[in-house]
Amino acid sequence: MRTLHLYLTRETLATLMMTVLVFTFVLLLGNLFKEIAALMASGQVAPGFLLRAIGLLIPYVLIYSLPVGMLTATLLVFGRFSADHELTAARAGGVSLLSLSAPVLAIGVLLSALCGWMNLHVAPQSRLAYKTMLFKYGLENAAALLTEKGFTDFPSHRVYVGSIDGGKLRDVVIYQNDEAGNLKRRMHAEEAQLELNAKTEQMQLTLHSVDGFEFENGKERTFVYSKYGPMVLGKKPEKLKQRPPKLKELSFAQLRGRIGESKEKGNDSTPEQVQLHQKVALSFACIGFTLIGIPLAIRAHRRETNFGIAMALVLVTAYYGLIVLAQSLDEHPALLPHLWMWLPNFLFQGIGCVLLWKINRGI
Repeated sequence: MRTLHLYLTRETLATLMMTVLVFTFVLLLGNLFKEIAALMASGQVAPGFLLRAIGLLIPYVLIYSLPVGMLTATLLVFGRFSADHELTAARAGGVSLLSLSAPVLAIGVLLSALCGWMNLHVAPQSRLAYKTMLFKYGLENAAALLTEKGFTDFPSHRVYVGSIDGGKLRDVVIYQNDEAGNLKRRMHAEEAQLELNAKTEQMQLTLHSVDGFEFENGKERTFVYSKYGPMVLGKKPEKLKQRPPKLKELSFAQLRGRIGESKEKGNDSTPEQVQLHQKVALSFACIGFTLIGIPLAIRAHRRETNFGIAMALVLVTAYYGLIVLAQSLDEHPALLPHLWMWLPNFLFQGIGCVLLWKINRGI
């Protein structure tokens, strides 16, 4: 029995490490391309900044890659164990499936505890630090917000930049619209200087060698300036230096504090309760995935890696799809959306326990 336990533990941990690394890498790429693609395209992102961003994203990504990695590892290990008839041999020797599964279930419980600690404390803080870093970087490097050889949209302005060299821009075209969204002015500048006004905390653009046209009282007027500006791009940001955290960036204790404040003031605390229950419920994903992964792998009786990954993706889609569905109900307090966050865990753990019991009894 001890040999079998060591064998399954070693196989599970080795496969778990591989799958977690793969899923972490994929999720990191997705977040980086989604949130700092414009900064990377500008060519002004330093390697140190990118490394800090990855380091801050890893705890946030792990709360998703660990459960998915555990599910995939369970499906692959027990799928091979069953397909190679090792399970049949073990059961012929009087070893039950429950006793065989004990070390893998223990790994699932330990991973759930780790996910709970990260999800309730570490991940929200790292996510907030990551978002704040991006926010401050955008303020300190205003040119990084512009796309080279492409358009960047601001409130009432659309800006095209041919090339960017620090804060110096070349071949700049600006389209300015009126309140109705109609074209009010088009300007072309051979050169421009972009800077952030420290007093007003606004992005400003000073144009040189300007030509263009504008509409006044329905008539078109052309103009030429040697220098124009500074002109303000966008509106003055509010609370620029201290970016307020979103609910998903709050820790367990902070969410409880928000809920208490809302109740004292008589306000609806449903969004905060949904976020709090979601964080706690997601911490148990590893247990549910392990419980349902073992019997499904044995029933599938397949050793192919592609099949195991495909089955894992289907189960993950179903689990997190139910989480998203429950989250969409946060505007309907009467439906108690915070309790719906626990539905995926009840389903996966309940179905997993029933299937394990049936296979263990040979049903």
